[in-house]
Amino acid sequence: MSNPALRMLSRTLKHFALLALFVGTTAGPAIAGELRLSVAASLKDAITELSLSYTKKHPEAVFTNNFGASGALAGQIQNGAPADLFISANKKWMEFLKTEKAVDPLSERPFTKNTLVFTGTTSSKVSSMKDLAKLDKIAIGSPKSVPAGDYAMQALRNAGMQQKLAGKIVMAKDVRECLMYAELGEVDGGFVYKTDALLAKKATVRFEVPPALYPPVEYPMALTADGASNPEAKAFISYLEGPEAAAVLKKYGFTTR
Repeated sequence: MSNPALRMLSRTLKHFALLALFVGTTAGPAIAGELRLSVAASLKDAITELSLSYTKKHPEAVFTNNFGASGALAGQIQNGAPADLFISANKKWMEFLKTEKAVDPLSERPFTKNTLVFTGTTSSKVSSMKDLAKLDKIAIGSPKSVPAGDYAMQALRNAGMQQKLAGKIVMAKDVRECLMYAELGEVDGGFVYKTDALLAKKATVRFEVPPALYPPVEYPMALTADGASNPEAKAFISYLEGPEAAAVLKKYGFTTR
């Protein structure tokens, strides 16, 4: 990653309230059996299930799961928030933490993949990127910290729709909030991952974003500097590469390795 890009990421991180969940705590070695996970919000259901399954076989394991926008999580880790494992919804924030020496580069490996869709409750017929011009409000995750929003903005630019939608974009703090806006009808629709759209009760998928318009949605995972010396964290990241994890990911709509 170029130096200008790194400086941009560093400036972006300063705009977040990065340590709100960690008031009064400092980073350091986990207690025996403790696993502190910082994971992209779109993986919340899958990782929650996998954490519970893991503890059935390893009752000594105690999970503290922190879900949110990948950029905000990366900022928390950079600023010393306790974490043993980081799973990002794109490669950019993992590369940032590797540059900051906040994760163990030797432990990095691919976890899963996803796709981007447009979902909503609007009565308007929306079946392509061009149809978005009919709508009044469209939600995306904030591109500065939310990979789904970054992918969506790239897709809008590449489809020639960014200027046409000026003033119609509503920013969400993460992909789950974006889905909530679409589900409640607070916007006409929003860009979310396919796996999130499958959780909706009211909003329906209107179209899949053409993959040529945005980079592949790949989730890398890696142990943090603290996690690299945590035996339980090493065991859990190996578990996440196994068949049980692959089955759970597939159940939630993710594309397995």
